[in-house]
Amino acid sequence: MKAARSPLMPAGPARPGLRERKKTKTREAIREATFALIGERGYDAVTIERIAERAEVSPSTVLRYFPAKEDIVLTDAYDRPLLSALAERPADEPWPASVRHALHRAVGLALAEQPETTLLRARLLLEVPAVRSRMLESLSATGRVLARDLAARTGLDPDGLEVRVRATSLLCGLLEAATYWAEHGRADDLPGLVDRTLDILGHGLPEPSPTRPADHAP
Repeated sequence: MKAARSPLMPAGPARPGLRERKKTKTREAIREATFALIGERGYDAVTIERIAERAEVSPSTVLRYFPAKEDIVLTDAYDRPLLSALAERPADEPWPASVRHALHRAVGLALAEQPETTLLRARLLLEVPAVRSRMLESLSATGRVLARDLAARTGLDPDGLEVRVRATSLLCGLLEAATYWAEHGRADDLPGLVDRTLDILGHGLPEPSPTRPADHAP
């Protein structure tokens, strides 16, 4: 089966040039410095100046890569691995199945490669209103990309209400799953919560457990 031809797919497998590799290295240095400082000092005590000093770049360089501190925390969380994995799925595969596979890959990579960062990001989403607000703002851009992919697979209008609702509801559901994970001390299995989220979006709420007569006994 062929991989889907979608707006998410890269134009080709060309290796990034030296300039692009330097940009990536700088970006990662800024992100690593930020998470290290937050772990040491707490979110509110970390300034752009301190991040720049730890990353050995200028404050203007930090702001050139990330317009706000919240962007450093949120950028490259799940979007890139999710969109990359989704682009590789077969063109004739149902979109829900493609999304489930892509999410498992993205979440699995985050937990395997950056477990501490993933845990810290989830806690910040729960505890810092500015981070959560910025996340909600960024959902619209990611939602548009997902809507284009969904439209490419289904032949529907990417700006149609149905496609926009489907893509946005997926992202909002995943945000709630991450929040739930953090609220419960990250004791739950995150991939399992992703599956539960997708099941709810696909099939609706589960049937409530029948109430036993004894439950109403005095």
